[in-house]
Amino acid sequence: MDLSQVIIEQLVTEKSVAERALARYVFKVNLKANKLSVKQAVEKFFRVKVAAVNTSYVRPKQRTMGRSLGRTERWKKAYVTLARGQKIQELEA
Repeated sequence: MDLSQVIIEQLVTEKSVAERALARYVFKVNLKANKLSVKQAVEKFFRVKVAAVNTSYVRPKQRTMGRSLGRTERWKKAYVTLARGQKIQELEA
């Protein structure tokens, strides 16, 4: 898989912003991406040293709109912990 297709977007939630103090960032990643490809993509694009990567699948949720019933998409989340003293300057805003 091409490294430019691994990271889809950064997730900005209350929990993920609080984890930045621990040098941990949360990304929405491609379903086919593994931990090694996520690590390589973050190191290449943000020029930082990655200490650990944890991934999890987010299950689809049932949603209703009027009378129609549907489901959200299944997606994958990656928690990226950087090495001590590292920070992603582009995402600190």
